[in-house]
Amino acid sequence: MKKTIIPILTALLLFSGNVFALSSSEKENNEKNESTSWTVDKDHSSINFSVRHFFTPVTGRFNDFEADIQFNPDNPENGKLDITIPISYINTENTRRDNHLASEDFFNSEKWPNMRFVSSDIQKTGDNKYVAYGELTIRDVTKTVELPFELLGVMEHPMMDDTQVAGIEAGTKIKRTDFGVGVGDWAATMVVGDDVDININLELTATL
Repeated sequence: MKKTIIPILTALLLFSGNVFALSSSEKENNEKNESTSWTVDKDHSSINFSVRHFFTPVTGRFNDFEADIQFNPDNPENGKLDITIPISYINTENTRRDNHLASEDFFNSEKWPNMRFVSSDIQKTGDNKYVAYGELTIRDVTKTVELPFELLGVMEHPMMDDTQVAGIEAGTKIKRTDFGVGVGDWAATMVVGDDVDININLELTATL
C-alpha cells in the first residue's frame, strides 16, 4: 500500500508545482501586458497649434485640457488616449482673435464647447514610436485621424517616491475645413489657411 501511495503523492506534488509555476508565469505575463494609468503633469505639458494667416504661421495653444491615458510601451494595443480640450482655453496671445476663433465664425464654442480625441487602437511603428488611431470630434464633425507619437523616455521619478515619469511628443496635421471650422467668408482659405499643425507634449507620472 505504501509503495502505491508514494508515487501518487510524488505525482501530485509535481503537478501542483507545475500549476504554481504556470500561475506565476501567467501572472507575470498579465502584469506585463496591463496598461499603466498615467497622470498628466500640466505644468510641464502643452497642446499647441499653428495655422497660416496669408503666408505667415500664427501659433497658439490651449491653456487647459483633460486627458485619460492608459499606455504600456510593451503592449500598446491595450492602451487608450482620451483627450478633451475646452475651446474656451484657446490662447493666441491676442484676446480679440481668441474671441473670434471661439465665435460662430469658427469653433462656435457656445454650441460645441469641446473638441475631443479618443483612440481606438495604438500600434508600435518603430523604436519608441507609435501611432494612435482614433476619432477626432470638432464642432459637430467626427473624423478618423492618426496621431503619431514618440515615447521620449521612462524613468523612476527622482523627486517622488514610488513614481515613474515619462514623456510623450505627438504631432499631426488636419484641415480645419474638414471639421467645418470657418463658415461664411471664413470658409475660404486665402486669409486663414486650411492646414493646421498640431503638436502635443506631455509629461506623465504613474504610481509604481
